[in-house]
Amino acid sequence: MSSAVSPIPLQEQIGQLLMVGFDGLVVNQEIESLIRQQRIGGVILFRRNIESPAQVAALCRRLQEINAEVSAIPLLIGIDQEGGMVMRIENGVTPLPSAMAYPIGGSAADCAALHQIGADELRQMGININFAPDLDINNNRQNPVIGVRSFGENVATVNEYGLAAMRGIQAAGVAATAKHFPGHGDTAADSHYGLPLVAQDQARLFEVELAPFRAAIAAGVDAIMTAHVVFPAFEPDPNTPATLSHAVLTGLLRDEMGFDGVVFTDCLEMGAIAAGVGTVAGAVQAIHAGADIVLVSHTVAWQRATVQALQADVQNGSLSVKRLEQSLARIARLKQTAAVQQWQSASIHSLRSAQSLELAAKIQQQAVLGEGRALDAAKSTLLITVEIQTRTEIDEVALGQSQAARGTLLPLLLAAGMAVKEVIISPQATQAEQAAVLAMLADAEQVVLQTYNACLSIGQRDLVASLPAEKLWLIAGRLPYDMDLAPAAAATYAAFGNRPAALAAIAKRLI
Repeated sequence: MSSAVSPIPLQEQIGQLLMVGFDGLVVNQEIESLIRQQRIGGVILFRRNIESPAQVAALCRRLQEINAEVSAIPLLIGIDQEGGMVMRIENGVTPLPSAMAYPIGGSAADCAALHQIGADELRQMGININFAPDLDINNNRQNPVIGVRSFGENVATVNEYGLAAMRGIQAAGVAATAKHFPGHGDTAADSHYGLPLVAQDQARLFEVELAPFRAAIAAGVDAIMTAHVVFPAFEPDPNTPATLSHAVLTGLLRDEMGFDGVVFTDCLEMGAIAAGVGTVAGAVQAIHAGADIVLVSHTVAWQRATVQALQADVQNGSLSVKRLEQSLARIARLKQTAAVQQWQSASIHSLRSAQSLELAAKIQQQAVLGEGRALDAAKSTLLITVEIQTRTEIDEVALGQSQAARGTLLPLLLAAGMAVKEVIISPQATQAEQAAVLAMLADAEQVVLQTYNACLSIGQRDLVASLPAEKLWLIAGRLPYDMDLAPAAAATYAAFGNRPAALAAIAKRLI
């Protein structure tokens, strides 16, 4: 059967349908075995794989070298380098703002230019596909997972800036991926934990959510990533998210919208899939639905089981030769991307150039929202920093095990010569945490509260309400909507994230 599909063995054909992740800064036994024995065709990198650009370059080269010993088809090496809050590589590269900062801080041309710079830096390190741009429209302010990752709250803004970002990435010779199809913006749940639903009818979805994806397809986007979100307007089964839906991926995306590029699933270990049909069964169902490459980002047992399940599916005839050929052809076309084909010539030569840093700083500085009094450097200051305590792929930067800088104003305030005490609390802002903060108020002449999606947290909202407005400086650490919680504060600011570059822009207003 395999010879009818392709001259490569069935095992390697199936391997092309997978992208996997692994732990470590160097190639470990698990990922080497997956490449050599299972012939997987792609690897995704997370912060757990990142130490420095030189280390990433060495890692990517070694992955490709191992693969070249067993296959003539290069690996896809991907990463979520959206910018801002979702930027796996921070140290040593140009700091990219969150998507929502661009329409405030720069032109579409600026957006394209900075995304091209960022993608070129990825290419220098050996990364050949970026899982960006995010084309979700953030039209639900209760959305806990998209927010500042979106370029805006309406079709026109997301089309203009999202497609500019796509053009910039592709201009660097790196593949771009529009996500999360058919749209994760109008949800109030996080698919890392559960199964969100978008209840809008087809007319509304075509007018709003699908519009940026249609525009990206017309503009020649390389790939599209699916959303683990239920769309009853297209898929009648309430337990079948878009990732697993033939009606969505084939009926809508392929047949009606005419997309013939590669379709990636979002990670199948996310709660929306793993806690439902299951990761391995979900992978098989996603391929049947119309996906080309399934992401199993963390667990080697599930990665191996996925390979075996897909092989069995072909051998027993459930997955047809024709269907397999379609995906292999699309993947082969994607792997003609310059960064994939030219992996041997990848080398670091120009990271964080003066020009790129200037452009990034200009956009980030111009994107600061808010107003108010400056802090008095001579007064004692209490800094309340809300930090993430639980791990997801979009919130990993605040964790203790991450090597990334903390998202806090503390070093910036100390550098300005201020006397600062910092207290760290969770996004839940429990009653015990609130009590601890309130007990410290008497010793503070100024209070700086750096929130994290406080508009979605009862505890944080209660804390804001209990702080004296006349000596409160509220800094929205992710969603800018947090500024609305303290209209009488001495100052409120937002820069669409809590990463160092965004906080540096805010510090210029505070100090």
